[in-house]
Amino acid sequence: MGVVPMSKVHQSNNVVASPETAKALNPDIRAVLDGTPLAHVATVLPDGAPHSVPVWIGTHGDHVVIFSGPGSRKARNLRRDPRVAISLTPPDRPFTPVLIRGRVVDWLDGERAWEIVDRVAAKYIGGPYSREDARVVAIIEPDWQSHG
Repeated sequence: MGVVPMSKVHQSNNVVASPETAKALNPDIRAVLDGTPLAHVATVLPDGAPHSVPVWIGTHGDHVVIFSGPGSRKARNLRRDPRVAISLTPPDRPFTPVLIRGRVVDWLDGERAWEIVDRVAAKYIGGPYSREDARVVAIIEPDWQSHG
């Protein structure tokens, strides 16, 4: 497909890639995120190498949310370099790729974070997340998204 300048809208094959349209979540992608997909989040290690981990995922307004321990490698990577790539598939359609690239625009901790953590956890385990370990929430603004 080639590189598409972010100043132009490109919408073939359900790809959304422009500053004007990529900020809002594509409704098809939101539907997948509101389900129970297992997502893989790629971040950049200090030496520039990729780091990819599976995560639970959800939405918060037009943002994507993930959570992690505050001192995890993923959180440290994203605090240093907020760029992120996310790959997931709907549980009932494992060959339908959903891809999102964006950046962490905010971090939540404390009670504000636990509200989101518990909402996301409820989708996957039917109830609140354990309070054994601290959790922070990364708020991700999508820059580019593709479905199918």
